[in-house]
Amino acid sequence: MNAPLQNRVTPFGDIVAISQRGLFTGNRGIIHDPATKTLLNKRWSSKAWLVCTCEYKGRRRDVMASRSWTELFFLDEAVALAAGHRPCFFCRRDAAKAFRAAWAGARGQAEPSAAAMDAVLHSERMERGRKRIHPLPGPLPELPDGTVIAASGSAYTIADGRAFRWAEHGYEQSQKLTHAAGMLTPPSIFMALQAGYRPILHPMIRK
Repeated sequence: MNAPLQNRVTPFGDIVAISQRGLFTGNRGIIHDPATKTLLNKRWSSKAWLVCTCEYKGRRRDVMASRSWTELFFLDEAVALAAGHRPCFFCRRDAAKAFRAAWAGARGQAEPSAAAMDAVLHSERMERGRKRIHPLPGPLPELPDGTVIAASGSAYTIADGRAFRWAEHGYEQSQKLTHAAGMLTPPSIFMALQAGYRPILHPMIRK
């Protein structure tokens, strides 16, 4: 049995080698060597960090096989958003348009370009080369579904006021948290969630 490739993304934005099956793929540009199917030292080559569908018009890709974008995988959309990715306008156009509309609605502004959103998100993703953890914007039970928080070194996705811990095998049973270190979901994405964008959550999350 072949060892898993280093292409699974955690809510903290790290890219790890685990066998977890996810609902979405995506990319940050070309960050791998196709000869060895291993990652380069860099973890992005573009500010456009995308969340893509794993199935698109029957097309199939051999993962990390060419000098094309590096295929990354996420347990669900909440994890991808927490890591700083946004819906792709090519393969997930309806979701991307809904996300942009929620983004604009939250600010009371005209709908931005994809590049403008990417520039904002890139400033919110990292700080001195590390994932930014943002202050909690409100009480945990009031956070919108799909918000991901950090507590005691772990990541939890909020759904229906409950917290589901992300783990290598998927989500664990919900827990009642009373405090958290901060929010992994970038603030601009959180505002889109508040404004009505509904990310697709893994079936392991039972509302």
